[in-house]
Amino acid sequence: MARAGAAAVGLPGDADCAIWFRRGRRGPIKALLQRVTRASVVNADTGDVLGAIDGGLVVLVCADPDDTADDCAFFARKIAAMRLFEDDAGKMNRSVLDVGGKVLAVSQFTLAADWRRGNRPGFSRAADPETAERFYELFCDNLREQGVEVETGRFRTAMQVELVNDGPVTIWMDSNGPA
Repeated sequence: MARAGAAAVGLPGDADCAIWFRRGRRGPIKALLQRVTRASVVNADTGDVLGAIDGGLVVLVCADPDDTADDCAFFARKIAAMRLFEDDAGKMNRSVLDVGGKVLAVSQFTLAADWRRGNRPGFSRAADPETAERFYELFCDNLREQGVEVETGRFRTAMQVELVNDGPVTIWMDSNGPA
């Protein structure tokens, strides 16, 4: 189902994500997950609320020019199943699905910042806006296919994100390897 959606938005895809992942053919997707008790995103110019959740995860996601539809599907499956919420024994053994939480997904091209040279970060490693928007929409659709309720920001809009980090629990995901 994700592959059909991928074709509809013009992203490349591989036949089998599990085989693709074992072969190491991974695009450098980046996502920052924050477990929250509440979060919202508003249009910075108008103050209109674009999306809000009472509990779950804020996911800041960044697309790269080499990302594929299977990257979107893999990250969505991983995020939906990741055990970041406490069980009755106080251990992180429950997923956002297990606790009935939601995801507030916000596109964040600045996660691709190259800050190593000079004092002004460069963003040339981020996908172009059209590709990034397709990737972001497909990623959100893939999360919904996993059964996660998703709220979103608005692509190419100045936004303000407000959240209460729970724990705090913050997870950096980069398909090129661990943080």
